[in-house]
Amino acid sequence: MRRRDVPPARRAEASRSRMFDRASRADQLERGLRRYLPRLFGYALSLTGDEEKAQDLVQECAMRALDAMRVPEDEAALRAWLFKILRNLWIDRQRKIMETLLDAEESLLIPDLSASEGRLIDGITVHQALDRLSPMAREILCLVDLAGFTYMEASELLEVPVGTVMSRISRARAALHAALQQSNVRALRAKRGS
Repeated sequence: MRRRDVPPARRAEASRSRMFDRASRADQLERGLRRYLPRLFGYALSLTGDEEKAQDLVQECAMRALDAMRVPEDEAALRAWLFKILRNLWIDRQRKIMETLLDAEESLLIPDLSASEGRLIDGITVHQALDRLSPMAREILCLVDLAGFTYMEASELLEVPVGTVMSRISRARAALHAALQQSNVRALRAKRGS
C-alpha cells in the first residue's frame, strides 16, 4: 500500500506511534546512561588514563547512543551496547592519535592523580603497573575487574570465545600481580616525635 493510499487518520496514528517509540526509547536510554555512567567513566578512565579525556569519551558515547536509531531493550544488552560504543570510540581515537604521533612525533601526557596520601600511592602504584601491561591485558582487566562484566559479556563485547577471555584475564591478573611486586613506589614513614 502506497503512502497516499493510507488514510490521513492512520498516517497520523502511525506518526504518533513512532514519536512515542522514540520518546520511550530515549527514556530507557537515559535511565541506562544514568545507571551505567560511573562504570562507563571508570572504563573510559582506564582506557584513556586521563579524567578529562575519559569525560569527553563518555559524553561522546552518550551522544552516539542517543542518536542511535535502534536501542537494545534488554538490560544486559543495553549495558554491553553502551560499553561497545565507548570502546569503539576509544579505538577510533587511538587510531587518530597514532596517525598524529607518526606524523608529528608527539608524546602523550601522564594523567594527574589526586587523592589522599595512601590512595595516591596506591593509585600511582596500580597505574604504573597497568602501564607495564599490554593493551590487551589492560582492556580485559578493566572490563572484567573494574567494569564488572561477566566472562560471557566480555566475550561478546570483544568478539572472542569465552575461553579466550578466561585465559586472557588469568594471564592479565598474573602480569598485574608481577608488575605490582616490582613497583618502586613506597609510602614515606612518619618521623618519630612529629
